[in-house]
Amino acid sequence: MKIDYVFEFSDSTQLAYQVDIERPQITDEWADENAEEWTRLEHCQCANCPLAKSEKYCPAALDIQRLVADFKSQPAFQKVDVKVTTPERNYSKHAGLEEGLRSLMGLVLATSKCPILSELKPMAQHHMPFASSDEFILRNVSIYLIQQHFEMRSGREPDWAMKGLVDRNKRLQLVNQALWQRIHTVCEGDSNLKALLSFFSMASSVSFSLESQMQKLKTVLDGDNN
Repeated sequence: MKIDYVFEFSDSTQLAYQVDIERPQITDEWADENAEEWTRLEHCQCANCPLAKSEKYCPAALDIQRLVADFKSQPAFQKVDVKVTTPERNYSKHAGLEEGLRSLMGLVLATSKCPILSELKPMAQHHMPFASSDEFILRNVSIYLIQQHFEMRSGREPDWAMKGLVDRNKRLQLVNQALWQRIHTVCEGDSNLKALLSFFSMASSVSFSLESQMQKLKTVLDGDNN
């Protein structure tokens, strides 16, 4: 499964990216020749990083290296035309660069070989470009509850209280904070930083205010029954 993103700027310049959901991990041999210093594992390493010290590079950082290079000097406030092509349908939006980059960066990170970020891969396999915070919560919770349904069918104890979902997003927050620090060391503009902060704020909303977010969903699902 491959998803294409095309950013078109006001001067008609275009930047195009294709994200292979099942891409292989970048090899150390390639990274030794092409990776920047900020992608090394020990550079602003996540506090909860489960990778062995023998690993040389952060897999998530390697995957977003090109995005950081392409957008590091770009101001987030500028408007761009973003076109997204998935196997099922096409999307397009005239939006702030930060919004388009957040969507692309979220897809790339969720399909990286980072053991923590890859927990979001089920969402990436049903990618929704330009998702709002409410849509992120709805999809995150829905997929988690489906996973718990299959846990129950397999004879294991399901987590209907979704404590595991909160714990997972706390792990994601630590990863996002470390990635923000990595990118901060090389960014000249603010688009990469704002995209990552926006991605981080969505994960935070699950961890710190899941109950209030659920109440918002309940209001929508109840419809006229309130």
